[in-house]
Amino acid sequence: MNAEALLVQAVTYLAAAVISVPLAKRAGLGSVLGYLVAGVVIGPSLLNLIGDPAQVNHVAEFGVVILLFLIGLDVQPSLLWRMRSSIFGVGGAQYVATGLVGTGIAVALGLEWRSAVACGAILTISSDAIVLSILEEKGLRKGAMGDATFGVLLLQDLVVIPLFVFLPLLALDPIAAKAASETPHWLEAAPPWLRPVAVLGAVAAVIVAGQYAVRPAFRYIASAKLREIFTAAALLMVVGVAALMTAVGLPPALGAFLAGVLLAESEFRKELESDIEPFRGILLGLFFMTVGAGLDLGLILRQPLLIAGLVALVMTVKAVVMMGVGKAFRLTWREASGSGVLLSQAGEFAFVLVAFTVGARVLSPEIGKLLMAVAAVSLLMTPLLFLGYERLVDRLQPKAPVRDADTRFQDGAHVIVAGFGRFGQIAGRLLQANDFQLSVMDSSPTQIDLLRKFANNQVNYGDASRLDLLHAAGAAKAKVLIVAIDDKEKAEELVETAKQSFPHLIVLARAFDRGHAYELLAKGADFVERETYEASLAVGREALKRLGMTPYRADRASDIFRRYDLKQFYKMQPMWNLDDDTFIKESRLARATLERLLAADLATLEDSPPEEGVGAAAPLEAVAGGG
Repeated sequence: MNAEALLVQAVTYLAAAVISVPLAKRAGLGSVLGYLVAGVVIGPSLLNLIGDPAQVNHVAEFGVVILLFLIGLDVQPSLLWRMRSSIFGVGGAQYVATGLVGTGIAVALGLEWRSAVACGAILTISSDAIVLSILEEKGLRKGAMGDATFGVLLLQDLVVIPLFVFLPLLALDPIAAKAASETPHWLEAAPPWLRPVAVLGAVAAVIVAGQYAVRPAFRYIASAKLREIFTAAALLMVVGVAALMTAVGLPPALGAFLAGVLLAESEFRKELESDIEPFRGILLGLFFMTVGAGLDLGLILRQPLLIAGLVALVMTVKAVVMMGVGKAFRLTWREASGSGVLLSQAGEFAFVLVAFTVGARVLSPEIGKLLMAVAAVSLLMTPLLFLGYERLVDRLQPKAPVRDADTRFQDGAHVIVAGFGRFGQIAGRLLQANDFQLSVMDSSPTQIDLLRKFANNQVNYGDASRLDLLHAAGAAKAKVLIVAIDDKEKAEELVETAKQSFPHLIVLARAFDRGHAYELLAKGADFVERETYEASLAVGREALKRLGMTPYRADRASDIFRRYDLKQFYKMQPMWNLDDDTFIKESRLARATLERLLAADLATLEDSPPEEGVGAAAPLEAVAGGG
C-alpha cells in the first residue's frame, strides 16, 4: 500500500469513528456498536471505502493485546479475595452452566462436537462495555445485582486467556491448520521437547522480569520526570512481552495479560493505566471497525429469520441460566432477572475469539461469519431489551405506597434540625451531647431508616418547608431552627416560611456557596455557614504548619483570615445583586488588603505566644480592623 492510499484509508477510518461513535453514545447504544456500525458503513457490504479490511487487521489486533494488559492490571489479589463469592461463585457457575447448555444446543443443531464446544465457550462471554455502561447509567453498579454482574464479567475476562490456549486444541484438522499458516514457526522444525521448554522459559522470563527488573526500571525512568518516556517504556514492555509470546508460539495477548497481573500491585499501576488507555481506545476501536467491515451484511439480509432465531436463542439461554444461578446464590428475582438480561448478549471478545478460532481451523469461515452476525445483533439488542425489561418490571411490580409525613415529634424540643445528612448530624450530635432536645426531619426515607438504627433521637420523615410540619415539630416553642437540607430552593423556601410564621425562631442555615449564602440571608436567615468553608480553612492551616510555620503563627493567620473574610462577606452582601463588575472589583480589593494584613502581622509576630502582660502582639482587631 502506497503512502497516499494509506493516508486516505486512515482519514476514512477516523472520520467514520468521529461521526458514528458519538451518535451511538447519544442513542445509549455504547461506543462498541458505534465502531461496528462505522465499519459496516465504510466496508465492502455498503460504501466499500477502505478496500480489504485485512490490510489493517494486524495493527488493529494489537488493541486486543493492550486490552488484556489493562485487564491484567485490574486483577489485584485484594480485589479477587474481596469479591471471591461474586467472581468465582456466581461467575464460575454462570460460565460453566451457560457453556454446557450452549454446547448441548449447538450439538443438537447439528454442529460437530468440537465446533460446538468452541461456540459455547465463545458465546458465553458477555460485553464489558455494554453492561458496565448500563449499570453506571442506571445507578445499579452498587448493590447485590451490580456486584453479581460485575463478578461475572471479571470471571469472563479471566477465562479469555485460557481460551487462547485451549481453543486451538479443538482444531478440526491440525495438519491443515499448520499448512495454512503464512510462515512456518521456527519451533516446528525443532525437536519435540524444545517447544514446552521454550514456552515455560518464556513465561518464567516474564515472571522473573516482572518481579525483579520491571519495577526498578520504571522507578529509574520515573525519576527523569518525562511522561512521554514513561509512556514509551510502558508500550515497550507490552510490545516486548507480546513479541516474546509470539516467538514461542503463544498468543501475544497471553503475555500482555501476564505482564499486567505482575504489575497489578505495583505503585505504577494507575500511571500505566492512564498512559496506555488512549492507545487501547484507538486501537480497539480500529479493531471493532475492521470487524464491522468484515461482517457479512448480505448474510443477515439473505437469512434474517435464521439470524433472528439464533439471537433470540442465545439471549434467552444466557438470561435464563443467569437467573437460575442468581437465585442459587440468593439474589432476589428482580436482581437475578436483571443480571440475566444485562448479560444475555455476546461480548466484544466474541469477535476476537471467532477470528482466532477460524484462523486455527476450529470453526469454518461460514460458521464464523454467522457467529459474528449473531454477536453484533445481540449487542445492538441489549440496551433496547433492558429498557423493555425495566418497563415490564415497573408495570408488574406494585409500586411502594407513598410514605406519609411523620407527625409524632419529640415534645419540648429546643432545636429543630431540617436535614439530617452529613452536615446536620454533626450539629445535632453536638447539641445532644450538651443535653438539648431535638426535633429532626429529613426527606429521604432511606436515610431515615438508616439513621433510626444508630441515632438516639427520633428522625421523622417530611418536607420541613411545610408549615403544618413545622408546627408539629414544635416551632412555636423551639428556639433555634437549623436548615441543613440539600435542595437549595427548598432551603430558601424553608427559611422564608419559618421567619414569616415563627419570627422568634433563630434560623441558622447551611449554604452551598457565597451566592447561596446571600440568598438565604435575603430570605431572613440569622446566620449562614458555607458548608466547605471551615473544612477548607482547617486544611489550609494544617498546610501552613506542614510547610514549617509554627502552630501559633498558623492559627493566628487562619484566625485573621476568617475574621477579615467574614467582615468582607457582610460588607459585600448588598453588591451581590448589583453589577458583576462592581462585585469583582471589590473582591479583588479585599483579597489584596487581606494579603497585606497577613504579611504585616507575620512580620511583627514572635514564633510563640508571648507571656501574659509581656510584649503582647497587637490584638486581631487592631490588625484586621479598618480593612
